[in-house]
Amino acid sequence: MTSADDGFLAAYDAVLAARWPASTEQAEIRTPYGTTHVNSVGPAGAPPVVLLHGGGTTSTVWSGTATALGTAYRVHAVDTVGDAGRSVAGERPIRKLGDQMAWLDAVLDGLGASRVFLCGHSYGAWSALHYALHHAGHAPGRVRALVLVDPTNCFAGFSRRYLLRALPMLLHPTVRRRRAFLGWETGHAALDGTWLRLYDLAAAFPAARPLTGPRPGPEALRALRLPVLLLPAERSRAHDIGRVAASAAALLPQVETAVLPGATHHTLPLAAPPEMDARIGEFLAAYGA
Repeated sequence: MTSADDGFLAAYDAVLAARWPASTEQAEIRTPYGTTHVNSVGPAGAPPVVLLHGGGTTSTVWSGTATALGTAYRVHAVDTVGDAGRSVAGERPIRKLGDQMAWLDAVLDGLGASRVFLCGHSYGAWSALHYALHHAGHAPGRVRALVLVDPTNCFAGFSRRYLLRALPMLLHPTVRRRRAFLGWETGHAALDGTWLRLYDLAAAFPAARPLTGPRPGPEALRALRLPVLLLPAERSRAHDIGRVAASAAALLPQVETAVLPGATHHTLPLAAPPEMDARIGEFLAAYGA
């Protein structure tokens, strides 16, 4: 382990210490694709909720949601293999969507979670939606209900302006470029300094290239018989949230949409408005039977 690795892990632990409940438990789940790190809160035996983060942010961004839901649920925030975080990729890489689904199956098996509420933000929402579709034909399905927080590449494409702004950062992810992009998208919102330190160090994280792929097909979405809560960010610059909401409403048989006031794509979920976790809690309670 290098000194850079040590710095990243220390910053990661600092976010957990500053923002997460003292009762947070950490686990390493072995999968065919490497070891997956999971931060868990809430009573053992309670209905499981699995949280999937956006690219480059780590599972630590879910501190508020994990704290809010952890009173009634067993909440598991997962570090995606191949992205920044405490998970360690194995010799077998995730190369295709089927690998991503098998990895998440192995994680849930390791957690002993046969049926889950699944919640994702951005890229994590893309992964969560594909996973729900992957298990759609099972009876009962592995996913009880699905929460998509400003999902990208699910119901509409990225905005051209967003991609042009992101390109220099993606090609050469320096701290300066990442901070500039974050400031542009969030309107220079004040974000937690402890987490920003971790975000800066993630710029140099090895192999921070999680799997990407196509948007789910319309036929598959129309066949998804699953409750879905869609939470677009009012000021998201990642995409046109009107198009996202309209497409989801036209394709999904059972979807509820609530726009998160004042939020941008990258202020979520770390600096989410109070409405977000309250709305998620209400949604999960409605489909908890």
